[in-house]
Amino acid sequence: MMKRRAAIGWLIGTSWAKAQNRSTYPYPHSSPALGMAIERGRELARSLIAAKKLPGLSVAVARQGQVTWSEGFGLANVELGVAVTPLTRFRLGSVSKVLTAAGIGRLVEDGKLDLDAPVQKYLPGYPLKPWPITIRQLAGHIAGVRHYTGTDFAGALKGAPHFETAGSALAVFKDDPLIAEPGTRYSYSSYGWNLIAAVIEAAAGEEFLSFMQKSVFEPIGLRQVAPDHVFEIVPNRTAFYKHDIDRKLLNANHVDNSYKWAGGGFLSNAEDLVRFGLAHLKPGFFQQETLDLLFRSQKLKSGKETGVGIAWRSGIAPDGLRILHHGGSIEGGRAMLMMFPDKGLVVALLSNLRPSFGEEDAIKLGKMFI
Repeated sequence: MMKRRAAIGWLIGTSWAKAQNRSTYPYPHSSPALGMAIERGRELARSLIAAKKLPGLSVAVARQGQVTWSEGFGLANVELGVAVTPLTRFRLGSVSKVLTAAGIGRLVEDGKLDLDAPVQKYLPGYPLKPWPITIRQLAGHIAGVRHYTGTDFAGALKGAPHFETAGSALAVFKDDPLIAEPGTRYSYSSYGWNLIAAVIEAAAGEEFLSFMQKSVFEPIGLRQVAPDHVFEIVPNRTAFYKHDIDRKLLNANHVDNSYKWAGGGFLSNAEDLVRFGLAHLKPGFFQQETLDLLFRSQKLKSGKETGVGIAWRSGIAPDGLRILHHGGSIEGGRAMLMMFPDKGLVVALLSNLRPSFGEEDAIKLGKMFI
């Protein structure tokens, strides 16, 4: 066993060394200051690899309207010694929610979606609850729809079943009671985004994944964002890993994310993720009114702000800078997308292991480029 672990360690070290000798950084330094920031970013990436024992990591930074740094570290496939590159696609987990939020914004601008209408306006067959549930409440996690439970994965989701449509995945939770009156309590719910996906299909008159591709990804110019179809050959998709209790590296458990496309089922590389962020820093893809809608914190009936708009989380970094962000944790993946809107800056970190890094690491990275 010791020899086997040593061999794996040698493989990781050797392959990573080869990867770092490649020209994985595609953008020329525009200034000495940028070059210094990139070197500090590389130090941060390498420290995360070492401290968290990550197989692979991808980092990208965009500012003032363009990608200024994108680089891969470590391995996308440990067994084959395949290096992470700027093209490597990782699971986004709940960062998928802000992608879907862009779909909501598109439909609102086109006059096809009323955020304050009950879901039955779009899904007449959805079971009535003691109180109406609106799309706005679902998007801000205040609709009272429950999140995952352990019994789901021993029951309806046992064996990683495949769901052909967004509507079919509603069966997992649609008949369950609400956990609170809508608008009275913040309670994070990925299942609420399953319901949003079905509403989007009805409002758009188009299958959810097709709508997202045609109405969001293609117009923004995102070529590497894609659904994580488990049985398809997806170019540049990383392998997925986990640690056991001794932090030994293992392959991640098999999952089929078709039960949660809208809330956790997309893949992307870090570059496309920061390009997506750039489209939200000023009017262009969206009108200013729509951007305000996406980012404005929702309020409970008590008047308390939740710090969450239409999926997007808002906050203040320790040094007082305003941030807009979302993270994702998923089997075999960790993702973080963070924007510093007052500085025109977007950063993204992606890994093929969960958990690994957090908001504080994204803030630290961003400050290096301000």
